[in-house]
Amino acid sequence: MESYAVLRMPQTINYGRGAFEKVGEEAAGKGKRALIISDKIMDQLGYVREGRNHLDQANVESVVYLGVESEPTDIYVEEALTLCKKEKCDVIISIGGGSCIDTAKAVSILATNGGYIGDYMGGKKIAGTDPIPHIAVPTTAGTGSEATDATIITNTVSDVKMMIKQPAFMPNIAIVDPLLTISSPQHVTAATGVDALSHAVEAYISRKSHPMTDVIALSAMKLIIDNIEKAYEHGDDLEAREAMCLGSLQAGIAFSNSSVCLVHGMSRPIGALFHVPHGYSNAMLLPAVLEFSKNDAVERLGDVGAIFMKEEEEYTMEEAADLAVDSVKKLCLKLNIPNLNGWGIDKQEFESVINKMASDALASGSPANNPRVPRQSEIADLYKVCYDYNFSTASRVAR
Repeated sequence: MESYAVLRMPQTINYGRGAFEKVGEEAAGKGKRALIISDKIMDQLGYVREGRNHLDQANVESVVYLGVESEPTDIYVEEALTLCKKEKCDVIISIGGGSCIDTAKAVSILATNGGYIGDYMGGKKIAGTDPIPHIAVPTTAGTGSEATDATIITNTVSDVKMMIKQPAFMPNIAIVDPLLTISSPQHVTAATGVDALSHAVEAYISRKSHPMTDVIALSAMKLIIDNIEKAYEHGDDLEAREAMCLGSLQAGIAFSNSSVCLVHGMSRPIGALFHVPHGYSNAMLLPAVLEFSKNDAVERLGDVGAIFMKEEEEYTMEEAADLAVDSVKKLCLKLNIPNLNGWGIDKQEFESVINKMASDALASGSPANNPRVPRQSEIADLYKVCYDYNFSTASRVAR
């Protein structure tokens, strides 16, 4: 636990049903010409058009970039940045999942500070000039990116997911409207929901956790655990969707102010090399990594296990920690989360890059925040375990 800590979040958070209607009013307070960064699916669903209508009503002009197709890359960032400069936009609005929001974060910084987005990795270059104001509008309950000061962008030359964290990357305004998540299909609801759970759990067990993030992370876990299956099975359950959005938002605030751990460190190389969406790769890894970490996080995971318990049940702390791991495995089963093999990753190709992935994971810094800090060889072994991981009868990871 950190002895000294800081709590950062967006300057303004608009939360609740119908919050999206505020996007025009919020944008008008930041600029006169907006660049909307989104994707073709959001456009087809009508969310981009709705956003532009709200902007029109507030006398804010807008142009649209719909080039985000998968996990954010430096190519998307450069394309959107070129449009931003050409159209002389002075406010950015991201509408979509974490990929759209992370792309917008990078554009907002580069538009005023210049350079290549990779220059900012590891604090090599600091954003000293205020970025273009950014309004983040998530349409999934998962990444929490609307409330974090980090962005993850893939370097398309090196196939490395660059995790870049600086206060300037924090969106100025977050607009979290559960009505925008109703359109999420089951598989997206499942993967992004477990992703949000992984954010909350890792924020809580992290070596950088502190009392403020603990309270927020525990609240996020309860909201997610109590509602994820409802949102998965009944996508039009607005109360469940609203709870998931709040849980995801809280989880984002929690991990942005503590840290993520081994799950995220291992997840990024999988996304970079095999183009597995971030939410899916986190969900695939979470149970096995918790199993690996359990003996060094018994009390913290015991608190997680208590959230899964029925009121009349009594457990020792060790039993509660076991319950946490087993409950997460069962949840992944119910939500049809695949393992890496089930996703369709070729085993031979996967094994050929395990050492690179383990090295990249360790270099990201996230594994160092884990309760059980792994060696590179242990990460490599854990990748092998995760490839064929059985969520119902998983073997223990040996010490």
